[in-house]
Formats: sequence, structure tokens, C-alpha cells
Amino acid sequence: MPAAAVSDFLTATRTSYDRVAVDYDEHFRDGYRDKPVELSVLSLFASVVDGPVLEVGCGTGHTTAELVRLGLHVSCVDLSPGMVAVARSALPGLDFAVGSMLALPYADDSFGGVVAFYSTIHVPDDLLPAAMAELARVLRPGGHLLLAFQVGDEPLRMTSALGHEVALDFHRRQPSWMAELLADAGVPVRVRTVREADASERTPHAMLLAQKP
Repeated sequence: MPAAAVSDFLTATRTSYDRVAVDYDEHFRDGYRDKPVELSVLSLFASVVDGPVLEVGCGTGHTTAELVRLGLHVSCVDLSPGMVAVARSALPGLDFAVGSMLALPYADDSFGGVVAFYSTIHVPDDLLPAAMAELARVLRPGGHLLLAFQVGDEPLRMTSALGHEVALDFHRRQPSWMAELLADAGVPVRVRTVREADASERTPHAMLLAQKP
């Protein structure tokens, strides 16, 4: 993808989430209350991870709070300064940074675990291998990577959300292809979980737990 197109994608995604940050936090604050599969997978991740964890695409901190509740030492990064500001207010004392998953602001082999829960969904297909490589780069040998995303073949384009104008593409992907990308990045998948959509959702959801040799 040309550099200008990458810049446009990052700007559109950042601006969209900055606009919705406060309303997003209020709307999804109890998002895991009726999500036992996600909670179980996060618990599994917590039980096998060794060392500090990086959450990539932390949003306003809903998954972060669950990871902390599970006893993990978590650092967080998100593309949107607005989302990070809300997360910092809700979870003072944690390490939050503003940055892109295409160029994470951390050294190689920094973390025992990496979580990208529904945060790769906006990355265009041709940039996804680079994003996977970055997730793998900051993961220590033996470390675990947890990825969650919506299942499907066609993207969803949203121009409004929670009463705000946005420009977001939600890429739905097949678990087999995502597992292939992780393997190519050097982090083969160990566990695959797919659950059906609930009443408020359009698609099934997949969670992949991978480990760096």
C-alpha cells in the first residue's frame, strides 16, 4: 500500500475513534458481562502467560480492566489519543501509550504476552502481515499472543457510530487465514475458538491463542 494510503487509513481510524471515545466507553463499559467465551479465553491466556503483557488497541480499557483483574501486569497502546485519555482516567497508574500497531513503540522481545482483542479488524488486508510481524517482534520467545476478531469474508463500512460521523472499515476474516498469517510471523496458533453471534451481533467471533517458539 502506498505511504499516502497508509497515512489516510491511520488518520481516518484515529479521528473516528477520537470522536466516539467518550460515548464508546459508556456504551461498551459492561461489554463482557454477557460474554462468557471471551472471559474464559482471557482467563486461559492469563493462566499460561509468563511476564508482562502488552494490549495492542486497548481502546478505553475494557479488556485492560479484565486483564488486570486476572492478575496480569499490563501495558497498553492505542492509535487514538481520545481513547487513551479515557482509559487513563478509568485506570490510573497503568502504562498507556499512543501508537500504531504497524510500528509499536517497544523493543524486541519486551513482553511475555500480547493481546490484540478486536483491534486488527480495521487494518487493511495488505497491511495485516506487517501488523502481525510487529505483534510477534515485541513478544518474547515462549510468549503467548491472543487475537480476537469477527469471522466472515466481506468488510463492513461504517460512516456513523454512536451519533458521530466516522470512516471505519470492519474487516471480517477467516480463522484459517489469520492462523496462517500468525504462523508466517513466527507465532503458530495453539488454540482456536469460534463462537456464534449473539442477538446483538452480525457475525461469529474467533479467538486464536498462539505461542512464539
